[in-house]
Amino acid sequence: MDEVTKVMLVEDHPKYRRVVEMAINAEPTITLVSMFGAAEIALRHLSDADLPDLPHIILLDLNLPGMSGLDALTQFLAVVPEAKIIVLTQSNAEADIEKAIQSGASGYLLKSSTIQQIVEGIHTVANGGASLDDEVASHLLKMVQNHPKKVESDVVLSTREREILTLLSQGLLKKEIANELGISYGSVATYIRRLYEKLDVQNAPAAIDKAHRIGVFKHTDEPRSAE
Repeated sequence: MDEVTKVMLVEDHPKYRRVVEMAINAEPTITLVSMFGAAEIALRHLSDADLPDLPHIILLDLNLPGMSGLDALTQFLAVVPEAKIIVLTQSNAEADIEKAIQSGASGYLLKSSTIQQIVEGIHTVANGGASLDDEVASHLLKMVQNHPKKVESDVVLSTREREILTLLSQGLLKKEIANELGISYGSVATYIRRLYEKLDVQNAPAAIDKAHRIGVFKHTDEPRSAE
């Protein structure tokens, strides 16, 4: 994404809101277009048909007054389907991680993350990647390894699709995957789009999780050398 990344922050703690605001304002390629302390108010704001600055990224806390971030996540994506959501929370509970990813979150960062990690997470997600805290990534790996699999599935992944899914699970961006496999950026984008369509998901973490759950992808899969 070459343009300035527009960010909405939904966080009910004023001091933490201020810290994030200062960090984003210090980044020339990111701008904070709005901040809210409750999901309901943020959703009403986004529902305004004349809103000039729709966010590219929504930083969403889970523990909010009224509607929780987990309950609001799918509603945000319904109102602004082009936006990507990064959960920014204190919760490292596996149930919260799993629900957030399955609901369409493109990133999951803990509030123990440094400001630089949060900024890098925004850049990563804005450019099509997935941003996961190291602790969260560990939980996700255990979750998909231990998740019960369905006996049957109509989904069939090609060898190349499994290769790309493996590299996505390692946090690589589209350009990096193209370099790794020796194929064009456009080809990678097409493969990823087909992956998401086959698995009926919106982003890489959800694709990895679902592929494991239905038994069409193993965490031991390794990408082949470039063809």
